[in-house]
Amino acid sequence: MNMADIPNRLAAGLRGEARGQEPMARHLSWRAGGCAERAYFPADLDDLAAFLRGLPAEEPVHMTGLGSNLLVRDGGLRGTVIFTHRALRGLRLEGGGAIYAEAGTASPKVARFAALSDLEGAEFLAGIPGTVGGALAMNAGCHGGETWDIVTDVITVDRSGALHRRARSEYEIAYRHVRRKASAGDPKAGDSRSQEEWFVAARFGLRRGRGSESRRKMTELLKRRIATQPLGEPNAGSVFRNPRGDYAARLVEACGLKGRVIGGAEISTKHANFIVNRGDARAADIEALIRLAEHSVREKFGIVLEREVRIVGDAGGDR
Repeated sequence: MNMADIPNRLAAGLRGEARGQEPMARHLSWRAGGCAERAYFPADLDDLAAFLRGLPAEEPVHMTGLGSNLLVRDGGLRGTVIFTHRALRGLRLEGGGAIYAEAGTASPKVARFAALSDLEGAEFLAGIPGTVGGALAMNAGCHGGETWDIVTDVITVDRSGALHRRARSEYEIAYRHVRRKASAGDPKAGDSRSQEEWFVAARFGLRRGRGSESRRKMTELLKRRIATQPLGEPNAGSVFRNPRGDYAARLVEACGLKGRVIGGAEISTKHANFIVNRGDARAADIEALIRLAEHSVREKFGIVLEREVRIVGDAGGDR
């Protein structure tokens, strides 16, 4: 597909905004990286489904929200990036203590909405710097809570634009890991590359509580984040998953890497599992620090760190 096709599709009934060569640094929390070949900002869920139906089967598709766990290499990203945070922002209270939230809704907003509705169990979402869609995709969590602990069911959209309502039981869920289970009728369900199905909404099952207590818990959580994380500098949250029985930050710091700088990027002096953009970092600088940390921890401790962040796109892009 070329960019000339997109205005024709818009004229045929699409209501979103299409752009070419969109700088991803504008949309990623690291504030670094190359351009997306194409970008689409859907008007709403129906518009998103219609756009997907019109894409060629071979067109790479990347869904993103606030870009809080994503790095696009300096050479850019082929295909179409679809941004959900402008359109998929539905948030409402349903019966029996359930909250319906669309994928583009910021996770902290869900936590605040739950507290205002006198529901408890979602307080940890206040500490997740991203959208519901991203939290679902990676089972994001903090301070003892994980996203899928409170999920009852989800709604997904596939490449054909068809919507599916899926129960929690249809997914294999672990620490920072979510994958739809394979079944006899759908043998490719467990293969994320061929599945191409994206989360567009979720229902969270919560319990009745006191909003004042939930707000107190969120305030304490945010105080801890401010005290321990470099929130004043562009970053993508935790870079690595914590190995079983240990902490990635401890391992990276024990390798003497806290404060290590490459180009415009730095392993944070405040928290060694964070990499910050000091102002002019390239994606290549950030990726080099990630690889340095991985190599150093493997050499010193024999532990292979697993990334929480996704790195996509082509290398390149001279300074």
